[in-house]
Amino acid sequence: MPTLHEAAGEEKNGPEAVFSVNTDVLPARDRFNWWVDMVGNEVVPVTVRSPHALTFNGRADFVELPESQVQAFSFSPMTARRSPLQIRRSDPEACFLILARGGPIRLEQGRNIACLGAGDMSLYSTSHPLLCDFLDHGRQTRLTLMRLPRSVLPVADDGAHRLLAASLSARTGAARLLAPYLNGLPEAARGCGPRELDRIGRIGLDLVSTVLAAQLGVPDVLPAETRKAVLLARIDAFIDHHLGDPELRPSAVAAAHHISLRTLHALFRGRPETVAASIRRRRLERCHAELSDPALRHRTVAEIAARWGFRHPADFSRLFRTVHGVPPSAVRPRARDAKDACADC
Repeated sequence: MPTLHEAAGEEKNGPEAVFSVNTDVLPARDRFNWWVDMVGNEVVPVTVRSPHALTFNGRADFVELPESQVQAFSFSPMTARRSPLQIRRSDPEACFLILARGGPIRLEQGRNIACLGAGDMSLYSTSHPLLCDFLDHGRQTRLTLMRLPRSVLPVADDGAHRLLAASLSARTGAARLLAPYLNGLPEAARGCGPRELDRIGRIGLDLVSTVLAAQLGVPDVLPAETRKAVLLARIDAFIDHHLGDPELRPSAVAAAHHISLRTLHALFRGRPETVAASIRRRRLERCHAELSDPALRHRTVAEIAARWGFRHPADFSRLFRTVHGVPPSAVRPRARDAKDACADC
């Protein structure tokens, strides 16, 4: 039976931030048993049953973070059960946050039962019996797991037990940032260096801490650094969502988050750029991406600039040239030439 990295079609020569596995590389008869072994090694040992064992398909993306691991799964429906005997044999004493991304999931642990639809979240522990039913609605189950260190739990173990198999609100507060963070992490983490990966990982743990503290009604127990990190994540998401608004300025960002302009600038003091510079850079990145996209060739430079909040074409062209070294009009021929060169390869 191939190892995890052999199934990924790669040699394990050193630490990698992201790697993927797919059962398609295995003979059909081996896929289900290999998947069960992989889950036991990478998540926790469980007993698995599936009506699709003979036609099983699954894919997993693993993101190794300094203090946690995120695992994005897509697989044929099945049922997983963790028994007291399995707990006595092997218990990593870990908690997992689970985000449902497609296909209903029924999670049962302790006295709680959570029925999760796409976008819903819950928590489970490896130290208690567990029943997880990935319901068969004619499509694959899709979910993301985040392994949580004990330090991320905002309360003692007895308080954390109240969260097990409880539905966590995914549509308010920090949870609205956590779901897209988890969904986009495998792609965002590819090619990241250790320092950037550490920062990305800390953002995720801060968001989880805030979500769990809010669920328990104890937000004041969070460290000041965690509250600061979550506020910055909210601000970043707000800026990205409103880049096309020409009225997006530092004062508007501060007002939207009910903080003073001085506080906003203080939050950005540890970053390499100011609030205004961050807004300007992100707008220019969006413009450059659209100017490089052949599918958007029908849009004029002025239209693209206006779409991302630049009111005056002359000012946009001057700023674009300063940052990229060429005028906006030169990007399209370069992109076309690069595409033609690749076609000739």
